[in-house]
Amino acid sequence: MEASNYRVEFDGFTRHHFVKKFEKQYKSHWTKTELDIVNVCERIDMMLQYKRADLIACSDCYKLVKLDFSVEGTKMSPKKSGNRCILLVNDNIRIVNILMVYSKNDVGPGQETAWWKRMVKSNFVDVAKIFGL
Repeated sequence: MEASNYRVEFDGFTRHHFVKKFEKQYKSHWTKTELDIVNVCERIDMMLQYKRADLIACSDCYKLVKLDFSVEGTKMSPKKSGNRCILLVNDNIRIVNILMVYSKNDVGPGQETAWWKRMVKSNFVDVAKIFGL
Protein backbone atom coordinates (compact mmCIF):
# COMPACT_ATOMS: atom_id res chain seq x y z
CA MET A 1 0.00 0.00 0.00
CA GLU A 2 1.44 3.36 -1.03
CA ALA A 3 1.35 6.15 1.53
CA SER A 4 -0.64 9.12 0.35
CA ASN A 5 1.48 12.15 -0.41
CA TYR A 6 1.54 15.51 1.27
CA ARG A 7 1.36 18.77 -0.64
CA VAL A 8 4.57 20.77 -0.17
CA GLU A 9 4.94 24.56 -0.11
CA PHE A 10 7.93 26.79 0.46
CA ASP A 11 6.96 29.72 2.63
CA GLY A 12 7.49 33.14 0.99
CA PHE A 13 9.80 34.19 3.82
CA THR A 14 11.90 31.10 3.20
CA ARG A 15 12.16 31.74 -0.52
CA HIS A 16 13.18 35.34 0.05
CA HIS A 17 15.62 34.91 2.95
CA PHE A 18 17.05 31.42 2.59
CA VAL A 19 16.55 29.89 -0.84
CA LYS A 20 18.13 32.88 -2.61
CA LYS A 21 21.44 32.16 -0.88
CA PHE A 22 21.41 28.49 -1.92
CA GLU A 23 20.50 29.44 -5.51
CA LYS A 24 23.41 31.85 -5.67
CA GLN A 25 25.91 29.50 -4.08
CA TYR A 26 24.97 26.28 -5.91
CA LYS A 27 23.52 27.66 -9.18
CA SER A 28 22.21 24.83 -11.38
CA HIS A 29 22.52 22.22 -8.62
CA TRP A 30 19.95 24.01 -6.46
CA THR A 31 17.03 23.30 -8.83
CA LYS A 32 17.58 19.53 -8.55
CA THR A 33 18.15 19.83 -4.81
CA GLU A 34 14.88 21.72 -4.34
CA LEU A 35 13.02 19.01 -6.28
CA ASP A 36 14.64 16.38 -4.04
CA ILE A 37 13.53 18.26 -0.91
CA VAL A 38 9.96 18.44 -2.23
CA ASN A 39 9.97 14.71 -3.08
CA VAL A 40 11.16 13.82 0.42
CA CYS A 41 8.62 16.15 2.06
CA GLU A 42 5.78 14.61 0.03
CA ARG A 43 6.47 11.42 1.96
CA ILE A 44 7.34 13.00 5.30
CA ASP A 45 5.36 10.40 7.24
CA MET A 46 7.65 7.68 5.87
CA MET A 47 10.75 9.79 6.57
CA LEU A 48 9.68 10.12 10.20
CA GLN A 49 8.80 6.44 10.48
CA TYR A 50 12.23 5.39 9.21
CA LYS A 51 14.08 8.07 11.23
CA ARG A 52 15.24 9.99 8.12
CA ALA A 53 13.75 13.17 9.62
CA ASP A 54 13.69 14.36 13.23
CA LEU A 55 10.40 15.02 14.99
CA ILE A 56 10.89 18.09 17.14
CA ALA A 57 7.38 18.54 18.56
CA CYS A 58 3.74 17.53 18.10
CA SER A 59 0.57 19.45 18.89
CA ASP A 60 -2.82 18.15 17.77
CA CYS A 61 -2.55 17.62 14.01
CA TYR A 62 0.71 19.59 13.70
CA LYS A 63 4.29 18.39 13.72
CA LEU A 64 7.47 20.45 13.76
CA VAL A 65 10.19 18.52 11.92
CA LYS A 66 13.87 18.99 11.14
CA LEU A 67 15.12 17.45 7.90
CA ASP A 68 18.77 17.15 6.85
CA PHE A 69 19.54 17.48 3.14
CA SER A 70 22.54 17.62 0.87
CA VAL A 71 22.96 19.69 -2.26
CA GLU A 72 23.02 17.76 -5.52
CA GLY A 73 26.54 17.17 -6.78
CA THR A 74 28.34 17.75 -3.47
CA LYS A 75 28.78 14.03 -2.71
CA MET A 76 28.06 14.60 0.98
CA SER A 77 25.55 12.81 3.13
CA PRO A 78 22.57 14.91 4.27
CA LYS A 79 23.72 14.74 7.90
CA LYS A 80 27.34 15.69 7.17
CA SER A 81 26.41 18.53 4.82
CA GLY A 82 25.06 20.64 7.68
CA ASN A 83 22.06 21.71 5.58
CA ARG A 84 18.68 21.66 7.31
CA CYS A 85 15.00 22.36 6.72
CA ILE A 86 12.49 23.20 9.44
CA LEU A 87 9.06 21.93 8.43
CA LEU A 88 5.52 22.43 9.68
CA VAL A 89 3.45 19.35 8.92
CA ASN A 90 -0.36 19.47 9.08
CA ASP A 91 -1.69 15.91 9.11
CA ASN A 92 -5.34 16.98 8.77
CA ILE A 93 -4.95 18.71 5.42
CA ARG A 94 -1.77 16.79 4.50
CA ILE A 95 0.47 19.72 3.78
CA VAL A 96 4.13 20.38 4.57
CA ASN A 97 5.19 24.02 4.85
CA ILE A 98 8.93 24.52 4.51
CA LEU A 99 9.58 27.27 7.02
CA MET A 100 13.36 27.44 6.86
CA VAL A 101 16.17 26.11 4.65
CA TYR A 102 19.59 26.87 6.06
CA SER A 103 23.18 25.78 6.45
CA LYS A 104 24.43 24.99 9.92
CA ASN A 105 27.52 27.07 9.01
CA ASP A 106 25.32 30.19 8.82
CA VAL A 107 24.25 29.79 12.43
CA GLY A 108 27.55 29.70 14.24
CA PRO A 109 28.93 27.15 16.68
CA GLY A 110 26.77 25.41 19.25
CA GLN A 111 23.55 27.43 19.07
CA GLU A 112 21.67 25.96 16.11
CA THR A 113 18.50 25.01 17.99
CA ALA A 114 18.27 28.32 19.83
CA TRP A 115 18.84 30.15 16.52
CA TRP A 116 16.10 28.43 14.53
CA LYS A 117 13.68 28.72 17.46
CA ARG A 118 14.28 32.50 17.55
CA MET A 119 13.74 32.66 13.78
CA VAL A 120 10.46 30.73 14.04
CA LYS A 121 9.31 32.82 17.00
CA SER A 122 9.93 36.12 15.22
CA ASN A 123 8.86 35.17 11.68
CA PHE A 124 6.18 32.51 12.18
CA VAL A 125 4.21 33.70 15.19
CA ASP A 126 1.32 31.26 14.67
CA VAL A 127 3.72 28.30 14.52
CA ALA A 128 5.52 29.51 17.66
CA LYS A 129 2.16 29.66 19.49
CA ILE A 130 1.20 26.13 18.41
CA PHE A 131 4.41 24.68 19.85
CA GLY A 132 4.97 27.12 22.72
CA LEU A 133 8.30 28.38 21.43
